[in-house]
Amino acid sequence: MLSSIADRVSRVVQRYLPDAFVIAVLLTLFVFIAGFVMNPQEPITLFKSFGDGFWVYLAFTMQMVLLLLTGMVLAAVPVIKRGLESIAGLANTPAKAYVLTFVVSALAYYINWGLAVVVGAIFVREVGKRNQQAHFPLLVAAAYSPTVLYTAGLSSSIGLTVATKDHFLADVMGIIPTSQTIFHPSTLIIFAVLFITMPIVICLMAPKNNIKPYQVKEVTSKSEASLQKADTPALKLEQTPILGIVTGAVGLIYVVIEFINGKDLDLNIINLLFLSLGLIMHRSLGQYGNAFKEAVGSTSPIILQFPFYAGIIAVLSSSGLGQAIIDGMASVANKETFDVFTYWSAGIVNILAPSGGGQWALQGPLQVPAGIKLGVDPATIAMAVGWGDAWTNLIQPFWALPILSIVGLHIRHIMGYCFLLAIWVGAVTTILLFFLY
Repeated sequence: MLSSIADRVSRVVQRYLPDAFVIAVLLTLFVFIAGFVMNPQEPITLFKSFGDGFWVYLAFTMQMVLLLLTGMVLAAVPVIKRGLESIAGLANTPAKAYVLTFVVSALAYYINWGLAVVVGAIFVREVGKRNQQAHFPLLVAAAYSPTVLYTAGLSSSIGLTVATKDHFLADVMGIIPTSQTIFHPSTLIIFAVLFITMPIVICLMAPKNNIKPYQVKEVTSKSEASLQKADTPALKLEQTPILGIVTGAVGLIYVVIEFINGKDLDLNIINLLFLSLGLIMHRSLGQYGNAFKEAVGSTSPIILQFPFYAGIIAVLSSSGLGQAIIDGMASVANKETFDVFTYWSAGIVNILAPSGGGQWALQGPLQVPAGIKLGVDPATIAMAVGWGDAWTNLIQPFWALPILSIVGLHIRHIMGYCFLLAIWVGAVTTILLFFLY
């Protein structure tokens, strides 16, 4: 039954859902119109905030581009590629393919969401190559859907923020240790329930007919150009492995020093780690550079669309639209239901402002004081915002762009399955939040 429902929903979504860039532009126009309705006397403010905010994600955009490129180039190293192929080979039935893809991606999301972006995308491609009986759009949805778990993981942006000394809400809520957020028993229970039930739902959605397998594309690799006979000093420099090994070793030493000094695993560390390992494990700088060129085309949607979402977040804040959504939910909540309404409002805001850190900066100053007034634990408020932010990532194209860029699908190919998963996750998490938090 769920399979037929998923098939119908998927067909409808593929027919009517536009490209992710079109969605970004439509959301931009929606926020502008809503902001103007709320502030008809200050239209200039909206344009200024959009322009000022448009470039706020510039550093983050570059981080994500490098994350994909360095990850893809590292995965192209023969020994790593064979390792991925070996693990992917375990998925010799469609059900095993869906479950294994979800589990590998979920574990990566628990360790670090930035790491998971690349791991999930590369792994699902390897599984798809080896299992032509699995429906590839659903496989990609299985790799992407663990994004809802990252808020309970080791890189939870909100959980780590409120545990940091002198964070921007420290005067209001104090320093909240991770034992009360990401390592709290209630959080672990929600994580476990979703980890167990989501792959079951995914398997139940698997189509019985019209299976669309992964389309293996024959690409002539330009990296072999680096294997030309080194008969000039220039070619010798390009093909010697020494330069890559020495440069990569410098990067690895830096990473080790940072970890010894207590540095967290952030995007910069992951990027330098991937880059350094790639330089060491590829046979030459010339080969590494050619592999980089081959991978670069997949990053174009991120470069194009991320600035638009930065502008949306700025307008959402300056127009008061975000505050109106949050205040509306909070006004009908009591002590018992406040975390649930916080979860719902965070889910709505995340569709317009898909950034955990950015959303906490917008929602935290409004939600925390209101909850404290009702006697709600600030730690549960923070986690409710985090769960809500992660929940609607399933139906927000922003975080799906990296994996879609690598596997070559459009958002419409996976959104029907993600929509049904979002319904399941929303219902389960709402119930668990109410009884556990």
